[in-house]
Amino acid sequence: MKVRAIITGATGMVGEGVLMESLKHPDVEQVLIVNRKPSGFSHPKLKEVIVKDFFDLSSIEDQLSGYNACFFNLGVSSVGMKEPEYTKLTYDLTLNFAKTVVKYNPGMTFIYISGAGTDSTEKGRTMWARVKGKTENDLMKLPFQKAYAFRPAFMRPAPGAKNVLPAYKYIGWLFPIVKAIAPGTACELSEVGVAMVNAVTKGYDKSVLDVKDIAALSKK
Repeated sequence: MKVRAIITGATGMVGEGVLMESLKHPDVEQVLIVNRKPSGFSHPKLKEVIVKDFFDLSSIEDQLSGYNACFFNLGVSSVGMKEPEYTKLTYDLTLNFAKTVVKYNPGMTFIYISGAGTDSTEKGRTMWARVKGKTENDLMKLPFQKAYAFRPAFMRPAPGAKNVLPAYKYIGWLFPIVKAIAPGTACELSEVGVAMVNAVTKGYDKSVLDVKDIAALSKK
C-alpha cells in the first residue's frame, strides 16, 4: 500500500517531525499539509493548503479528497485555559476536521496525537486529560477504516528540526537519561512519524498506543 497522507500541525514540533519522516518514507507517495500559515517546506511529494479557520474548512474541502491517511498533530497547551476554551480548541476543532476528511475519504486511517496520561473514562479530575479522552473516544466512533490515538510523552526532535519547543532546548540533554531509566516515557519523534506510516500500511492490534507501542510499531 502507498500512503497518501493529510498532515496537520506541520509548523509545530510534532507535526514537523511527522512530516519529515513521511517525506523520507518510501511507502509515502503524497503528502498534503493543511496549515494556517506557510510551512516553508518544499518537496516533490508535498502539497500545501492554507486555511485561516479550522472551524470553517469550506474553502479547502475540494482539496481534501483522494487520501487514505490523516496524521492529526494540532494541539494546544491547557495552561491558563478554562475547560470550555480548551474543549473548543481540542475536541471541537479536531472532530470538525475529522468529520470533514472522513466524508471525502471513507477508507481513511486517522491518527490523532494525544498525550500520556489521557483519561479514557472522561471522568477524572484533570481537565485536559478528560477532554483528550473524549476526543479520542469520539474519533473512534467515526466511520474511518481505522482510527488510532498516539500517547507519546517525552520526545526528542529530529536533527535539523526548526519548530522545537523552547523548553526542549534546555531539557533535551535529559533524554538519554530518561530513556535509560524509564524507557516507557521517552521516544524519538522520528519513531512517532514512522509508526504513523506503519499504522496505515501494516496496522496495529491496539487503537490507543503508548510510548512502548509507538516504538514497537515504528520497527514493525
